[in-house]
Amino acid sequence: MSALLRAVQPEGWPNPVGYANGMVTDGPLVHVGGQIGWRPDGSFPDTFLGQVEQALVNVVAVVEAAGGRADTIARLTWYVTDIEAYRAGLADLGPVYRRVMGRHFPAMALVKVVELVEREAMVEIEAVAVVEAAA
Repeated sequence: MSALLRAVQPEGWPNPVGYANGMVTDGPLVHVGGQIGWRPDGSFPDTFLGQVEQALVNVVAVVEAAGGRADTIARLTWYVTDIEAYRAGLADLGPVYRRVMGRHFPAMALVKVVELVEREAMVEIEAVAVVEAAA
């Protein structure tokens, strides 16, 4: 975890697995608009997990462009069109997530939605990250 972030864990609660209940920071923030799993050429991976990986890559690219890193992401909100695809892919989701995010697990929420704007999109991910203060 970045020195810019500290996980919040209420006393007496069980430790979360794969996410944090909350994150605290003193640094400036970047709010990343929803990123879908399309590649720079506009094409989409065929699978749910492929789109998750590309959406995470896209989120990190925006964070890095703002001066942050994957481990400075404080919150991810996932929107998925097929909750069963998410559940069915859980065993394989961990390695996909760690390829992009490492072992950094920010505060997260996952919401099932009926549809996303881009018809081929299966997942959209928003983020809030901490960036270094501008000099």
